[in-house]
Amino acid sequence: MPKILLVVGARPNFMKMAPLYFEIVKAERLTPRIVHTGQHYDYVMSQAFFEDLELPQPDYFLGAGSGSHAEQTARIMVGFEKVVLAEKPDLVVVFGDVNSTVACSLTAKKLLVPVAHVEAGLRSFDETMPEEINRRVTDAISDLLFTPSTDGDENLIREGVPRHKIHRVGNIMIDSLIRILGKINQDHQNRIVRQFDVEKGEYVLVTLHRPSNVDERSGLEQILKYLSQLSAQIPVIFPIHPRTRKNIEALGIDAVSAGGLRIMEPVRYREFITLQKNARFVLTDSGGIQEETTYLGLPCLTLRPNTERPITITEGTNELVDMCNIEEHSAQILSGRWKQGRVPPLWDGRTAERIAKIVVDYAIGNVS
Repeated sequence: MPKILLVVGARPNFMKMAPLYFEIVKAERLTPRIVHTGQHYDYVMSQAFFEDLELPQPDYFLGAGSGSHAEQTARIMVGFEKVVLAEKPDLVVVFGDVNSTVACSLTAKKLLVPVAHVEAGLRSFDETMPEEINRRVTDAISDLLFTPSTDGDENLIREGVPRHKIHRVGNIMIDSLIRILGKINQDHQNRIVRQFDVEKGEYVLVTLHRPSNVDERSGLEQILKYLSQLSAQIPVIFPIHPRTRKNIEALGIDAVSAGGLRIMEPVRYREFITLQKNARFVLTDSGGIQEETTYLGLPCLTLRPNTERPITITEGTNELVDMCNIEEHSAQILSGRWKQGRVPPLWDGRTAERIAKIVVDYAIGNVS
């Protein structure tokens, strides 16, 4: 059977890869191999996802680790080249916009292996974001581009991508979200909210990791001050990303949890979704969480000047904020004044099924 490599490297990739892996296995027409680059490598950011999503251990672990963008991308390319030469795959599938995505796309194409990009066409139009560069380069060289929404199609067409390469399939993140929601029963929800000593719908959930928010002392201090003030009104749960904690320590910022601000280690996927589902609102700079909150109908404030997921604003429950208007938007939500939003088309839990059919037909057609 044709062989397909599914490449993951960082936390968001795992939720995007899992549904497609299971659909390919179910089809019984391709041989899937999972390649974990090791871009995220600690337990909660990596291994726990394989357990929570019931995935088998990866066939290859490249152990890329951290470093500058150049160092990390180079290590991934060197390691992945060896895998491609050994496996001789018929197709490489990459996900999202992390360094692993662009590194493995480039490596595969230079070895004349076709590439499929899941979550193609998203654009923030902000080239100061490394993810924007990764997205644009990957889309430019991919053979199959799977978009989650109409704006993805439009962006690719505007950039000159042939229409026959573009397939609007929906949002694969929602496939994993729906699956994990089915495993969260009432007892589990009650246990989680008791664990954090909060009431359902009576706390704010925070995630922050973007360099623009956490790398500069003044900006990070301002955010933490706001969170402390907000926690005087409502409990604030802040599972802190390793990057954010490292910067707080390196910059010597006093971030001791006080009052209703609970700073804690990252939590596993199922626990995080449980916390998200039961929050009053979410404050984030993550792309995937903008999508999850839109599906859940949950107010979301995204602390960024732009987003590559504008559909979460035009159709969903998300709004962009900065430190000048964040208090105003928070007050609106806490007073019950927020838009309803709706779930965008094809965010229905069947995206992986649609992708798998196209991938199977493409791989088998190329081999035959």
